[in-house]
Amino acid sequence: MLSLLRKPRSEARPAAPAQPRHEPDAHGAAQQVVRSIAAKVSHIGRDAAETRGVLDDTQKVVSDQVAAMHQLNDQFGEVQVSQQAISQATEQSLQAVAQARAVVQQVASEVAGIVQVLHQVSAAAADITQIALQTRLVAFNASVEAKRAGEAGRGFGVVADAVKDLAGRVEVSSKTIMGTLAQLDQRIDTFSRDIRVDTNTAQATTAGSEQKGAIHRAFEAVEADVTRIDEAAAASRETCRLVNDRTLELATQMQEAKTGLDRATACSERFLRVSEQLIDELAGCGVATDDTPYIEAVQRTAAQISQALEGALARGDISLEQLFDERYRPMQGTNPPQHLAAFNAVADKLFPRIQEAMLGFSDKVAFCIAADRNGYISTHNRKYCHPQRGELTWDTANSRYRRIFNDRTGLASARNTRPFLLQTYRRDMGGGRHVLMKEVSAPIRVAGRHWGGMRLAYQF
Repeated sequence: MLSLLRKPRSEARPAAPAQPRHEPDAHGAAQQVVRSIAAKVSHIGRDAAETRGVLDDTQKVVSDQVAAMHQLNDQFGEVQVSQQAISQATEQSLQAVAQARAVVQQVASEVAGIVQVLHQVSAAAADITQIALQTRLVAFNASVEAKRAGEAGRGFGVVADAVKDLAGRVEVSSKTIMGTLAQLDQRIDTFSRDIRVDTNTAQATTAGSEQKGAIHRAFEAVEADVTRIDEAAAASRETCRLVNDRTLELATQMQEAKTGLDRATACSERFLRVSEQLIDELAGCGVATDDTPYIEAVQRTAAQISQALEGALARGDISLEQLFDERYRPMQGTNPPQHLAAFNAVADKLFPRIQEAMLGFSDKVAFCIAADRNGYISTHNRKYCHPQRGELTWDTANSRYRRIFNDRTGLASARNTRPFLLQTYRRDMGGGRHVLMKEVSAPIRVAGRHWGGMRLAYQF
């Protein structure tokens, strides 16, 4: 039917002259059928675009979740490494406590030896005291005898007095030593008992001791704390293992879901492409459809943009190199990212008048913009040319100039070289809000070169 409608009228007429009066009716019926098919295909395209958009959103969510799962697994791996380090540290701590206990036992043995030596010193000091006492007695007796001897015993008396004095000093020193040794022995004995209690708890308990030494209590507290840490680390490690196994299982399931979504998206893409081809074929068959006015309008607008740019070249307002410049310079601090191009000044001067006029073409028109071959929009419609204010949702919807729209629809429109291209898609308005659109585009040529595309979007 479409090929029939494309043929010249002379070829489309039947050879039998007996039925000429039915030709207009047949042709009109064919046109009506084409219009009906075009309307149905348009609805199919709308559904296809909606399906593709939903699949794209779902695919993005699943992809993000898969990435999050992999990141979570990596984090669990790091946690398990840290937990293993804790277990090793606690084991080393317990070994250190055991070594400390052994050292304390060795100290206890050394202290016992010191006590024995001190007892020996004390005994020797007692002997010295006793000898000094006896020496004083002997010296006293000798002094008495020297006095009885008179002048003959005077020298002996002096020696006896000196000996007595020295013996007295020795006795005092020995008693001081014995007193100090007694205090030291008491302290060492107390320390030794504490160590014995700490190193021989079982024996101390058997003997009825209810109190443990400070050292033993400290060791027990350290061991208890270390044991609790190790048990907690072990429990946490087991929990992480179970959670990690579950996340791996979920990641596998989500990866399978993503694979299925990829296939569904590919099928949806083919379905959408077929519907667009049907719409394109119907629009180009020569029969007026609902899309025909928009196709003709965008072609006229593309021609106006081409003429305006060629006029700017002729006047010297811009060079051909600048007009086709693709070295986009990022604008700092913008999100979504904006860029500057060499032809911004000319575009800002020439495009708005032409683009804004198309907004009044129909109340269904959403935007009319010129994009270069890479989908770069230098100048958007004024209602979408607001400076960014740091709010992503608002900026996405209202600050659409100086941006590169290299998505499927945007890039296809920008690089189309056919007389026109008709597409259906969901337009992202920011904040999770989407609008179903039809878009027709026509190529913009300057100086015999393909510069980009004129994009006219309108609602169903």
